[in-house]
Amino acid sequence: MKARLIELIEGEAERARQGEPARISAKMNSLQDVEIIDALYRAADAGVDIELNVRGICCLKTGPRPNGKVIRVVSIVDRYLEHARIFFFHHGGNHQLFIASADWMTRNLDKRVELMVPVTNGKLARRLKSILDACFRDNVQACNILPDGTSEHIVRKKGQKAFRLQQYLTKEARRLAKDKERERQQMLEPHTPH
Repeated sequence: MKARLIELIEGEAERARQGEPARISAKMNSLQDVEIIDALYRAADAGVDIELNVRGICCLKTGPRPNGKVIRVVSIVDRYLEHARIFFFHHGGNHQLFIASADWMTRNLDKRVELMVPVTNGKLARRLKSILDACFRDNVQACNILPDGTSEHIVRKKGQKAFRLQQYLTKEARRLAKDKERERQQMLEPHTPH
């Protein structure tokens, strides 16, 4: 998995060097693996836009890179303990989206058997991407991770509507469950004699 992740990160870096749009967005619990972090630094230095939602441990140093790019890291700690891992790569417009069992930690990437699965169903990929994008809209529970490793609550701009990720996800889950129940109730099952 680590080799594939580094390949995907380096692919974005190469596209950025060629002047193409390049973006990495990811959601995980922890980011600690040195090789992955170094690949992310190189990608940012090449011009890749990088946004990470890391709930817990983050050993990547945020802040401006030599070219002025900033790797943005947001942490959201809220009511529910989340374990979702979603990785997005722009991939020259042919978006690559993955779900995984592993955080970007050495213990997961080098010492365990973990899975990273591409999501190829368009509807599911769009749903997961919308969840990933929502991580960076939270202005209630989210904190920006600062270059010195501390965190700072994101402050809503004057007049900006409050957006809380877990509240949004809960509402979406309830809406989808209601839609599914409504759909189930509308289905007719033919009666067959025994």
